[in-house]
Amino acid sequence: MQQQFSSGPASSFYGLGIAPALLETLGRLNFRVPTPIQTRAIPIAIQGKDLVGIAQTGTGKTLAFGIPMLQRLSQTQKKGLVVLPTRELALQVEESLRSVGKVLGLRTAVLIGGASMMLQIRDLKRNPHLFIGTPGRIIDHLNQKTLRLDDVGIVVLDEADRMLDMGFLPQIQRILQVLPRDRQTMLFSATMPDGVMKIASSYMRLPVRVEIAPSGTTVDKVTHELFIVPREQKTALLEKLLFDHKGSTLVFTRTKYGARKVTRQIRSFGVSAAEIHSNRSLNQRKEALEGFKSGRYRVLVATDIASRGIDVVGIEMVVNYDLPAASEDYVHRIGRTARAGAQGHAVTFAVPQEQQAVRSIERLIRKNIPISKLPELPKADFAQISAPQYPPRSRFPRPHGNFRRSGSSRPRFYR
Repeated sequence: MQQQFSSGPASSFYGLGIAPALLETLGRLNFRVPTPIQTRAIPIAIQGKDLVGIAQTGTGKTLAFGIPMLQRLSQTQKKGLVVLPTRELALQVEESLRSVGKVLGLRTAVLIGGASMMLQIRDLKRNPHLFIGTPGRIIDHLNQKTLRLDDVGIVVLDEADRMLDMGFLPQIQRILQVLPRDRQTMLFSATMPDGVMKIASSYMRLPVRVEIAPSGTTVDKVTHELFIVPREQKTALLEKLLFDHKGSTLVFTRTKYGARKVTRQIRSFGVSAAEIHSNRSLNQRKEALEGFKSGRYRVLVATDIASRGIDVVGIEMVVNYDLPAASEDYVHRIGRTARAGAQGHAVTFAVPQEQQAVRSIERLIRKNIPISKLPELPKADFAQISAPQYPPRSRFPRPHGNFRRSGSSRPRFYR
């Protein structure tokens, strides 16, 4: 696999091989300066080469594959396929590509679970140029013979690492097996686990690897903050944060039941909030996301299934109410803020017993997350516990036993 590394973005989209009609559309949509992944990927993809793009979330990967794909589809009789892990992400990618591709007369179809099969079949009968969908629903259409992929010339696997995390490898393999051998394949991912490497080696032809930042790199303009807080006082701390920070806030919980509970609690504070998780219908998830974008809801509470499906510019703060189940999801969660060059803030709650999970996140992102002093909070109703006040790191008292990791000067949390 050939590798290319970015030294920075170009000053404009000119000179990347983009057709004049698309350049005019990009300018009209206020896309004027390409991101590093767009600068490096677009010229390679326009040439028809297979490509593996590694870049942190929120760096403009949709246009990095979308512009070359739309341009090449307009020049051939072939069709395109984009496979993504979640419904929300599929809808957002379709919206972006439709807005750019309509100037070329290209039609799109969205194939996602939770939506009407009949409406999707109707859209497929209109002979779209580009299919955008999730693996399960694409397989459903293949099984019902309502979708043919034998004329697909370009396929994109977006958020490939997330699809593997969600157990979609068998579906991805089946989709790739029914596609024509003579095709262009592009794979985009925030990280590069073994499963992604296996797909690249098995189903791609001498792909060029474009890596903008190492795996685990977080968004540059996001600041990190960690609170060590008893589980019983998380709600009070969240209320304090929402009182101090008036901007739009995205709150992540580990479970859908936790998301529902936290949403109710936030509403009890007098703050407008909506929830988005797998127990919500597609229409409910769309309404919550649109309401969050428009400002009708100041807070959106989500599980990790939505961590890469929320593409909203202007989220000021991300709160990890629960630590993610996988360290990599920390990067994807906080990537929802500090988008499009804006500033952002990421706050993480951890109970004292979660020290190892925090260490794993810190090793992944290659930095220590600053610990903030817990503010004065009301005592929990059912447990009269005062919030522990932690001294500076350098003055942590030594508990029994060895409290340091090998090669590390940072003490563990209190047990």
